[in-house]
Amino acid sequence: MVEDEPALLKLVSTILQNYGYTIFQASNGVEALKIWKRRRDEIDLLVTDMVMPEGISGLELAEGLRSDRPELKVLYTSGYSADVTGDDLELNEGVNFIAKPYHPSALARAIRRCLGGEADCPSSTGEIPLYVRRPARYEFARRFP
Repeated sequence: MVEDEPALLKLVSTILQNYGYTIFQASNGVEALKIWKRRRDEIDLLVTDMVMPEGISGLELAEGLRSDRPELKVLYTSGYSADVTGDDLELNEGVNFIAKPYHPSALARAIRRCLGGEADCPSSTGEIPLYVRRPARYEFARRFP
């Protein structure tokens, strides 16, 4: 989970841990890259704020990580509209983008959609993305009928 607002980072991480996810927290892109170097193979999904300090945006972070691992799924968040990226990336609310403020269940649904491998949360392998580790499929299905 990459979020520059400390209170939101802590709150969302706690909520997602309650849903059964393992969360790696970073407050900016530089911290996220350090975590990626150590935990790359444990990360199934990048949840990142679009606008962050330290000179690395969420889009730049995702592009960099995907150059290392193209199948990485990404879910973008922002307090700004989805238009913040211009024409560089197609963002779809609830698919690969969720606007702040969001309800925890809306975030959980978007993550479930991405990690479930549904076609509407694409990776960069031919299509258009918290650091998150997917919980056991059985537990996941039980929580979200």
